[in-house]
Amino acid sequence: MNFTVGFKPLLGDAHSMDNLEKQLICPICLEMFSKPVVILPCQHNLCRKCANDVFQASNPLWQSRGSTTVSSGGRFRCPSCRHEVVLDRHGVYGLQRNLLVENIIDIYKQESSRPLHTKAEQHLMCEEHEDEKINIYCLSCEVPTCSLCKVFGAHKDCEVAPLPTIYKRQKSELSDGIAMLVAGNDRVQAVITQMEEVCQTIEDNSRRQKQLLNQRFEALCAVLEERKGELLQALAKVQEEKLQRVRGLIRQYGDHLEASSKLVESAIQSMEEPQMALYLQQAKELINKVGTMSKVELAGRPEPGYESMEQFRVSVEHVAEMLRTIDFQPGASGEEEDEEVALDGEEGSAGPEEERPDGPEGLH
Repeated sequence: MNFTVGFKPLLGDAHSMDNLEKQLICPICLEMFSKPVVILPCQHNLCRKCANDVFQASNPLWQSRGSTTVSSGGRFRCPSCRHEVVLDRHGVYGLQRNLLVENIIDIYKQESSRPLHTKAEQHLMCEEHEDEKINIYCLSCEVPTCSLCKVFGAHKDCEVAPLPTIYKRQKSELSDGIAMLVAGNDRVQAVITQMEEVCQTIEDNSRRQKQLLNQRFEALCAVLEERKGELLQALAKVQEEKLQRVRGLIRQYGDHLEASSKLVESAIQSMEEPQMALYLQQAKELINKVGTMSKVELAGRPEPGYESMEQFRVSVEHVAEMLRTIDFQPGASGEEEDEEVALDGEEGSAGPEEERPDGPEGLH
């Protein structure tokens, strides 16, 4: 790792700070180097603890520094370039510390106000390695894990990434998903509101059409009632004319019958007169009256079928059938005016029928 570039220019903007932070990440724990930092012969850097963990894992029989038994050195491979690192009997404590990196980390921490880790991450420990924090994310298995699981454990052949990077990425994805879901909910709510307005409009339109339908049928019933009254009036007029004629004949025949009865009574009384001279004085006049009365011609009687009123029968079957065919006519905007004109035409056609009630058309 080359740190010869100037440090202050790198701190000029957030992008440079992010690039610098990537250079200060340990390839084992994937966190910023912790003191002391050791530099390997291949010039790569490791936290001393991480280097010791790798060395201990590669040399399980090596005695620790505090042991009284002098142990020979050991070896392990650099996790960055796989270069073999040979250590003396001091182990990783014999490696040189990289004070430049430690100073850069100190300055970076002072300049950067962005927290690197949360408390929840600091307390989350690996189940396989109880002393190791979960600090990396396995991209292959899609689970958080620790650095030892990557170097020696179940994830040694997997691709990993720093936990904060994946945390930020997935948090951003979830935030975008929430935003999309909220936007979708807003659209659904807008559709629901629109459909509720459609329901209200349907109710309003249906109420208005029901009122119009009632008005149409009430108008039609009014036309039928008016026509019925006109036909009843015409029938009553003919009835009265016929009754007046027949009743006039009845009075005429009654008067003739009454006069004839009185004449018969007078003739009978005259025939009972015992004196011939007195009888003869009255007989001639009575004989003339009886002859005249018997020759009186009365007005003719009504012709056969005069009493019939069959000419006033009304056939409504075709009208009833037509009424049964009444149905809705969608899209007929000018239908209201047409119907009103039709109804007015039906009302106006009543006049000729009143003038000729005995006619065969429209009354049978």
